[in-house]
Amino acid sequence: MTMTPPPGKRPAGDAVNRDGKITRDVVLAAALELIDRAGVDSLSMRRLAAALDRDPMILYRHAASKAAVLDGVAEMVLARLTVNPADPDWAGQLRAVARGYRQLALAHPHVVPLLVTRPLATPLGLRPPGTLRPLEDVLSLLTQAGFIGSDALHIYRALFGFLHGHVLNELQELVDNPDETDDLLRLGLHRLPIRDFPLLRSLAPVLAAYDGAAELERGLDILLAGLAATLTPRQDPPAHGQNARAEVTGSRPS
Repeated sequence: MTMTPPPGKRPAGDAVNRDGKITRDVVLAAALELIDRAGVDSLSMRRLAAALDRDPMILYRHAASKAAVLDGVAEMVLARLTVNPADPDWAGQLRAVARGYRQLALAHPHVVPLLVTRPLATPLGLRPPGTLRPLEDVLSLLTQAGFIGSDALHIYRALFGFLHGHVLNELQELVDNPDETDDLLRLGLHRLPIRDFPLLRSLAPVLAAYDGAAELERGLDILLAGLAATLTPRQDPPAHGQNARAEVTGSRPS
């Protein structure tokens, strides 16, 4: 699968400021370029320094460790995910968020494991603030739509649980032999024993016709319809500010 770099993305060698100074943003941009090119395992502080043509020790002024760089890369990518908390159409906005998340995943497939699994090793309050911004903005969107805080959190978890599964599935839909016209051979399914995998082999045409965008929309239709049917917002959505915060925390406004 060929990934198109996002607009304005520069190669690591060009990531230095015009005055030649190294900043945290420059370091993270170079790290993202390395990860995009060869995966997370290819990143080391030494390779990152070489890409920037600097001594490795200089990097530690901006990132204390490789782990800090990885956290920063995840934060940088998630900063490109736009959520409009003021949108009166909460379901439409969540659909737009889902589409944006998928586009980020396709543009940076090697970063997806960082977005999906890295937070598991870090308590919520210790994660980089930028990685929590989508959560805060979605909670704001939903509480302004009239959902109580616990329901808003449930919707967020359901949405991103679905999104993580979807992008991981889409990114693994690799073609074994793109020049082959027979779907079974194209996907390499002919290598599977017929007796052990009869159903999987029989679905070769369906698997070959996989459309990530269409699959996302179908999943969102099911998810959002289910959420709308089971979770009902209040008729009088809380105003943005004190009342909305009170709904999230469960406290009463003073």
